[in-house]
Amino acid sequence: MKKLFLLIAALGFAAAAYAQEPTTTEVGEEVAAALEEGEEAPAPEPKPTYWTLSLQNNINFGQTFLSQWAAGGYNNYTLAAGVDANANYAKGKMIWNNRLQMDYGFLYSADKPILQKNKDRIYLESKWGFETPIQHLSYSANFDFRTQFDNNYNYGTPTGLTNEPTKADWLAARDLKSGLFSPAYMNLGLGLLWTPKPWFSLNFAPLTGGIVVVQEESLRKTYGMELIDEVAQTYKPVRFEFGAQMKADANFVVNENLTYTTQLALFYNYLTPKVEPRINWDNKVFWKMAKFFALTVSTNLIYDPLVILDKKDGTQGKGIQFREFLEFGFTYTIAGKK
Repeated sequence: MKKLFLLIAALGFAAAAYAQEPTTTEVGEEVAAALEEGEEAPAPEPKPTYWTLSLQNNINFGQTFLSQWAAGGYNNYTLAAGVDANANYAKGKMIWNNRLQMDYGFLYSADKPILQKNKDRIYLESKWGFETPIQHLSYSANFDFRTQFDNNYNYGTPTGLTNEPTKADWLAARDLKSGLFSPAYMNLGLGLLWTPKPWFSLNFAPLTGGIVVVQEESLRKTYGMELIDEVAQTYKPVRFEFGAQMKADANFVVNENLTYTTQLALFYNYLTPKVEPRINWDNKVFWKMAKFFALTVSTNLIYDPLVILDKKDGTQGKGIQFREFLEFGFTYTIAGKK
C-alpha cells in the first residue's frame, strides 16, 4: 500500500510539472512577442558630405522691331548664354572653393549685315584655405584665370565706296581688339584669408606670381607687352609679374529669389613700382522672377594702366573700361551635395 501511494504521488508531481512546460506553439508566440516589444536596431549614420555643388545656366534673347519709326533706329536681335558653376569643399579646418563663369553673346543689327559679338568672358577662380589659431583667419592660396573664347572687333563704317557696303566691306573695315589668350591673365597668390562674416571674405596675398599672355602679335602693344625690337616693332608674347594681390568678395542673399554678388580685385606689381595697381570689379544682381525666368544685371570694370585705349576724343591712352548687361531670359539652376 505504501508503494502504491508513493507511485501515485510521483505520477501526480510529474503531471503537474509537465502541465507547466510550454508547448512549441507557446514558445513561438513568446518569441514573436519579445521581438515586437524589443527595441529597433539603430539606423546607420549618414555618410558625411564634404562637397557642395551648384550649376546655374541661362539663355537670354532680345529683339527690337521698328516700322516707319520717325525717331529712327534699326531692327536688332541679341542672343546670349551663360554658365555659373561652383564646387566647394569643406572638411575640418580646410576649405577649397572653385567657381567658373562663362558668358557668350551675339548682336545682329539691320544696319550691318554681320553678327557682332557683344559678350565673351571666361573667369576661373580657385581658393584654398586652412584655419589658423586666430578666429576667422586662414592661410590661403588663390588662383585665377581670365580670358575669352573668340575674337572681338570694333566695326568701323566702310569708306570710299560708291555703293551700299556689302558684308565683305564691313568685315574688311573691322578692327581686332581681343581674342582667345589675347589677352589672358593668370595669377597664383599665397597669403591670408579673413572671413569675419559668412557673406564676406577678404584675401590678401603679398606673394603673387602672375603671367599675362597676348598670343595675337598685332595686339601686344595695346596690352602693354615689352618691346624687344624697336625697328621691327616686335613685342614679347608673355609678361611675367610678381606682386601683391587683394580680393574682397561679398554675397548678399536678400531672399531665395534675389541675390547680389560682388568682387573687387587689386594687383600691384613689385617689378614696376611706379605703375598704378590693376583693378577688376565685377558685380551681379540675380532676380528669379518665376520658376524658369530671371532678370540679371551684371557689370565689369577694369583699370589696367598698361592697356592703351581708344578714347572718345580720338586720342589713345590708359583709362577705365566698363560694360553693363541687363538681361531677361530662361534660367535653370542645379544645386546639391555629393
